This record gives sequence, C-alpha cells and structure tokens, in this order.
Amino acid sequence: MPKSIMPRFKLMLFYDLTPGNLEEYYQFVMTEMVPAVQDMGLQIFGVYHTVWGNYPHRQAEFVAEDLATIYRMLESAEWHTLERRLQEHTTNYSRKIVRFRSGFQL
Repeated sequence: MPKSIMPRFKLMLFYDLTPGNLEEYYQFVMTEMVPAVQDMGLQIFGVYHTVWGNYPHRQAEFVAEDLATIYRMLESAEWHTLERRLQEHTTNYSRKIVRFRSGFQL
C-alpha cells in the first residue's frame, strides 16, 4: 500500500507516445517505472491523456512532500535509466517541477 504523504511539489512528465509499441510502454510504466519512482519516495498523482489540442499525448504526475526528495530521485542513476527507457517509447519528452495544486496543472 502506498505511503500517505502531504504533497507540496509535483514532478510533471510530458510526452507523446510512439506509435506501434503501446503494449511495451504500458508494461514498462506499470511494472517498472511507477513502482521504482514510488520506492524513491514519490507517489503517483495522476496521468492524463490529451485527445484534443496541441499538447503532449500524456502528462504523468508524481508528488512529494519536499523538493529534496524529487532532486535526490532526479540525480540517481536509477532515474536516469528509467528516464532513458521511457524516452525509448516516447517523443517530445519534457519534465518540470511545480508547487502542488490539486487537479490538472500545466
């Protein structure tokens, strides 16, 4: 069961899915990436899929209580491997950190 936290910051990942490998993408994200990120102290907050407009197909959000947790994860070798593997399934990848606000944020 995920640890309960008071979210104060959000790590947001934006990307388009590469056609033709959706099954591999879902397998990687659900069985490897999300559990690993949670083990590093962040919690999944939400995933959005864009169906209209000029925005990335996906927006994945992870939350943390403090910036140090996010920066520690982003500097880890494990995160670098996960991020590289995510980029194998995506294009137009970017990320940013924002102060937490409940609901959809850009």
